[in-house]
Amino acid sequence: MAKNYNIVHLRRGKEESLQRCHPWVFSGAIERISEGIKPLEEGDIVDVVTKQGEFIARGHWQIGSIAVRVLTFESEEIDQSWWNRRIAEALNIRQALGLYNNKETTCYRLVHGEGDLLPGLVIDIYERTAVVQCHSVGMYHSRMAIAEALREAYGEELEAIYDKSSQTLPFKADLGAIDGYLWGHSAKSDTIVLENGLKFKVNWEEGQKTGFFIDQRVNRDLVRQYSKGRKVLNTFCYTGGFSVAAMAGGATEVVSIDLSERAVKLAEENVALNFGAEAPHKAIACNAVEYLKDIESDYDLIILDPPAFAKHHKVLGNALQGYKKINARALEKIRPGGILFTFSCSQAVSRDLFRTTIFTAAAIARRKVRIIGQLTQPADHPINIYHPEGEYLKGLVVYVE
Repeated sequence: MAKNYNIVHLRRGKEESLQRCHPWVFSGAIERISEGIKPLEEGDIVDVVTKQGEFIARGHWQIGSIAVRVLTFESEEIDQSWWNRRIAEALNIRQALGLYNNKETTCYRLVHGEGDLLPGLVIDIYERTAVVQCHSVGMYHSRMAIAEALREAYGEELEAIYDKSSQTLPFKADLGAIDGYLWGHSAKSDTIVLENGLKFKVNWEEGQKTGFFIDQRVNRDLVRQYSKGRKVLNTFCYTGGFSVAAMAGGATEVVSIDLSERAVKLAEENVALNFGAEAPHKAIACNAVEYLKDIESDYDLIILDPPAFAKHHKVLGNALQGYKKINARALEKIRPGGILFTFSCSQAVSRDLFRTTIFTAAAIARRKVRIIGQLTQPADHPINIYHPEGEYLKGLVVYVE
C-alpha cells in the first residue's frame, strides 16, 4: 500500500459490495479517514481498507454520496503506464468490435466510464480527434495523463485531443474548467463523420454531449430497416440521426421535431448532406409533446427519444408521468399497422419500470400493441457486469394495430 495515499477505513461489513467488484464506495460506508502526507482533497487517489485494515481498492476521492470511484482492486500505482494500459485495453475492445479503422463508421466511443473500468471518464472518437469528458475531479486532474495515453495508443492516427469537461464536472468543485484542446488542433469547426455509411456533421466544440449521440447507432440502423414506404415522425430529433436513417431506409416522408432551432437546422443540414435539398423532409422547431397532441393520424412510424426525464431517483415519479404522457399520445395518433420506437436514457428508470410505463400508455390509448424489439446501448458503451447501473439506455419497438 502506497504510504502517500490517504486511507479510507470502511465500517464493519461494508466491504461486501467491493468484494463483488462494484466500483463505488458510498459515504455512509466510511468509518474514518487516515490522512497521508497531505490533507485529503477532492480528486485525490485514496486507498480503501476494511475494518481490519486489509487493502481492498484504490480510487478517486470525491465529495458527495459516492465518495470513492474505484480505479483498481489491485495495489498498483496509478502512473502513466497504468493509464496507457487502460486506454490500450479499451482500444483493443473496439478493435474486436470492428469499430477501429472502420471505413463505414468513423465515430465511436472509446471509453465508457465504469464499463471500461475508468469511472468518471468518457472518450469519443470522431475521425482523427478524441473528445474527452471528465465527470469527476479525479479524472479532470488526470486529463494530461489520459491525453498522453491516447497518443501512445493511436500514434500518428490521432490529430487532436479536445477536453469538453466544463459542463460535466461537479458544479461545487468550482474548478473553473474551460473547454479546449489538450493536444493538437483540428482545423475544421465541423467534421463530417460516417455512421453505417451515412454522413453527419459533428461539432464537438459547440454541440451537445461530445458532439453526437453515438449511443443510438445500432438503433438508428434498425429504424432504417423498418422505414421503407412509411411516413416517419422523429421527435426530439437533435441532429437528425434517426431522420437520416429513415430516409436511407426508403421513408416516403420524414418530419423532424425539436424545441431547439439550432438542432432543427442541423437536422436539415444532415438530411441534405446525404439526400440533397429536395429530399422529402421537413424540420419544425416546436415542443414535441404539444405537436403530438395536435397531429392527426398521419404517421406510421414514430420515434420518441427524449432527453433524460430523471437525472436521479428524487424525480422518478415525475419522469414516469412524462414518459407515459408522450407515449400515450404517440400510440393514440399512430396509424394502424404503425411502428413506435420509444426510448428512455434515464439511468434511474429501470428496464422493467420503463416497460410497465409503456404498458400503461398503451392501455390509456386503447390500442393493441405488440413488442417486436427490445433495445439497449451499443457494444462500445459496455456495461460492467458488476455495475448494472451502467445500463442507462433502454428502448422498445412496438407494433400498433
